[in-house]
Amino acid sequence: MNAAALLHLLQFASPALPIGGYSYSQGLEAAIEGGLVHDAASARDWMARCLDEVMAHWDAPLLWRLLKAFEARDAAAIALWSECYLASRDTAELRAETVQMGYSLARLLAELGVADVAPLGAGQGTGQGAAQLADTSLPAAFACAVDALDIPHEEALLAMLFSWLENQVLVCVKSVPLGQVAGQRLLLSLRPDLERAAALARTLPDEALSNWSPGLSMLSMRHEVQHGRLYRS
Repeated sequence: MNAAALLHLLQFASPALPIGGYSYSQGLEAAIEGGLVHDAASARDWMARCLDEVMAHWDAPLLWRLLKAFEARDAAAIALWSECYLASRDTAELRAETVQMGYSLARLLAELGVADVAPLGAGQGTGQGAAQLADTSLPAAFACAVDALDIPHEEALLAMLFSWLENQVLVCVKSVPLGQVAGQRLLLSLRPDLERAAALARTLPDEALSNWSPGLSMLSMRHEVQHGRLYRS
């Protein structure tokens, strides 16, 4: 991996990227509210299970397919896997999360001159660009950035998983609360889990993909009406 690609990856996978990632917890805030996550051990268990049961079997494999679809310039595959991801967001807040962040990242890419939004489904010459861009999923926008910046796919997949994990740790540091050192210890201890999730995502066949996580969906539904919440999901 050359220096330019590494620096691009560090920029576009960073939680500091202005697309609003810090404002979402992806159900974790509801788990903390319900007492399912209450200390470092339970936080680690939550993240490890989400990595294994959700990220490795759905989010990461879909990103991997989108990366390959962009590489092949396969517009039909890009649309298919992005639509599958949107359809898998089974609560209003989870769908709003990926649509808002996907829209923000796609707009950022266009404004920076990194990539045209057209590969994400925005119509050229149809007057429908803004409306279609509004339904861009975050994985599709991220895959577009990776392709435009010539970032290696394996490293991009790991970076996406690490960015998700880092955000989950930050939620726990703020809301459990955990100390900063405990948060960094969690990141270190979950490195093998990240590597396994990435390895599985690269090899999982289409028929084995699954977003079956009813407990997480129910927590997200509860979070939508949770009183005094800090996060948008």
